[in-house]
Amino acid sequence: MDKTGKVYLIGAGPGDPGLLTLKGRDCLAAADAVVYDRLADPRILSWAKPDAERIYVGKASSNHVMKQEDISKLLVKLAAEGKTVARLKGGDSFVFGRGGEEALLLKENNLPFEFVPGITSAVSVPEYAGIPVTHRKVAASFAVITGHEDPSRERSGINWKGLAVGVDTLVFLMGVENLKHIAEKLIENGRPADTPAALIRWGTHPEQRTLVTTLGKAYEDVVRTGMKPPAIFIVGEVVKLRESLNWFETKPLFGKTFVVTRARAQASVLTEKLEAEGAKVIEVPAIKIADPEDFRPLDAAQQNLVSYEWVIFTSANGVDLFFDRLLKNGKDARAFAGSKIAAIGSATADMLTAYGLTADLVPPSYKAEDLAETLLPQLHEGSKVLLARAKEARNVLPDTLKDAGANVEVVAVYETVADCENRDELIAGLKDKTIDCITFTSSSTVTNLLHSLDGDKELLGDVTLAAIGPITAKTMEKHGLKPTVCAETYTIDGLVDALNKFYTGR
Repeated sequence: MDKTGKVYLIGAGPGDPGLLTLKGRDCLAAADAVVYDRLADPRILSWAKPDAERIYVGKASSNHVMKQEDISKLLVKLAAEGKTVARLKGGDSFVFGRGGEEALLLKENNLPFEFVPGITSAVSVPEYAGIPVTHRKVAASFAVITGHEDPSRERSGINWKGLAVGVDTLVFLMGVENLKHIAEKLIENGRPADTPAALIRWGTHPEQRTLVTTLGKAYEDVVRTGMKPPAIFIVGEVVKLRESLNWFETKPLFGKTFVVTRARAQASVLTEKLEAEGAKVIEVPAIKIADPEDFRPLDAAQQNLVSYEWVIFTSANGVDLFFDRLLKNGKDARAFAGSKIAAIGSATADMLTAYGLTADLVPPSYKAEDLAETLLPQLHEGSKVLLARAKEARNVLPDTLKDAGANVEVVAVYETVADCENRDELIAGLKDKTIDCITFTSSSTVTNLLHSLDGDKELLGDVTLAAIGPITAKTMEKHGLKPTVCAETYTIDGLVDALNKFYTGR
């Protein structure tokens, strides 16, 4: 029996990927094919299946990758082939999204479809700018109007008189190109020229920019500032509330662009924390986590865990990958029953907790020297210690423990290899001076990033360089780089806190 296809017409929201609904995410994850717009944040696609077909049909003003009628036919074709299709559209499919047109053609072809509402930019973008479309004491009504109506039309489809004097708040979507015409028609039909107004570009994105003006001066101010689409135009007394309610653009890292050099598997944690503070983030992984060349030393150690008095972990990665291998070897946390466990820091200890283990020792300062100093009083001559870590690491810890008489066995749980993704975007940003800060979370991220730049340190001359701790900072200095920011607590949270303090002057 042939599989019946189905199309989910999903509103992807205004831009911030966190504003995609849970149902939208689930439908996207089940799709065999994803047909998506220009305005859908590319990161939303990460929720699609790795093998899902991805088809870009983005439309910008006067620049259509695919005509609307062809997009509708494409959805019919994919569904007729028995595929589950996710049609991603910016905002909501029914708010100038032409989702109704696409669904009607599916209906004509007896193909099932379902609408998944999205958060419309008409409400959310002003909200991110601190402008409520309604307010009990200011505005009791609002209207959403297309800004794309052709001003040369003999008869407008817009009731300008009703809008100008009958609605408190007016929100024009995609209205920048026709702004002069819009403002003239509203004033001509009775809206005062001094009515507060605002234009919001790339709303809900870290690149969001808000221009506060008046109805009469809006066009002049747009020309003067060079504001370009995509932007919405909002008119009404509610614009005055931005002075008190502006929240997004006042975040400590708003307007700054950061480069995250962590491995792809780890980058999302730092990225999310920086974005939560308002930053724009470019992920440029300088390293990649890889399996060790030979698993036999690790396998042998895991088969004999009971013989070690102490097992030491020096990274959350090490814990995660150690347990991945432990489970493959038919064991679990019970294998640690006769051993004590040391973790180099809180993030490593937290990862152990996730696997049901509590670290017996965590040093007050998260570096190898302090771990060795804290652990030494717990050891005696001949103490058997297992150090599970990356292949590439300093020997301070094992050497110090060996000098004190411990029997230390070092096994590689993983290795890091150079891997500079998005290199071209990084170099372009450095040359254009659009990058404010580069974050380094290990010594290897420093050396590998410099290698990817062919040693051209001059590109980093005007950029703030941030280190997760003193060891990483020393590696930067060794290579002739000056760390501007160094975390006091050697964790991701500590690094973000240090950056907040640096950029806010606290």
